[in-house]
Amino acid sequence: MSQFPPMTSALDEEIARAEVYGLLARLWYAAPDADLLGAFGVAPTEAPAAGAFLEEPWRQLVGLARGTDAAAVHAEYDALFGGMGKPEIYLFGSHYLSGFLNDKPLAQLRTDLARLGLARGEAVSESEDHVACLFEVMRYLIAGDDAAVANLAQQQAFFAAHLQSWLPTLCDAVAQHPKAHFYASLAGFTRAFAEVEVQGFDMLG
Repeated sequence: MSQFPPMTSALDEEIARAEVYGLLARLWYAAPDADLLGAFGVAPTEAPAAGAFLEEPWRQLVGLARGTDAAAVHAEYDALFGGMGKPEIYLFGSHYLSGFLNDKPLAQLRTDLARLGLARGEAVSESEDHVACLFEVMRYLIAGDDAAVANLAQQQAFFAAHLQSWLPTLCDAVAQHPKAHFYASLAGFTRAFAEVEVQGFDMLG
């Protein structure tokens, strides 16, 4: 994955959006390894997607990535999202939408994914409403080859139905958590990127 693409044209902007979703999916799914943290070390400090609103949160994320190591961020990820029993912070949409895991929002999501011709891979243990899985769907809806599925209308509908209402709550919970450092910065960038996405979709009418 080319993680930090430049921005020069409308086509590049769509590529950049897809790459940002892909990067967010990777970082929310698991702690970054040394190679990914190393990529931040040579990443541009200007935001990889359009909008000056993203510049500062992107700079903060790059700075945090450059100032940490894989062991520290792995421990942080486990402290926030892992462990035995109830995690400090849930990463699943159903928890925020209904208060329960594996609830009606997940069933609706699976219906919508089936309509798009998508399904969870056998190697993926997390349910489809994990925030990383949803970001990966968005990446596909931007970069996929099937224009009947990968188009702005589908992106807008999927984002509105399965991310828009609860993603800010997740990001705020992470940003405010005393154990969050790298992930607090990631939450800030994620929230800012989501706000830019909402503004873009609103312009579609």
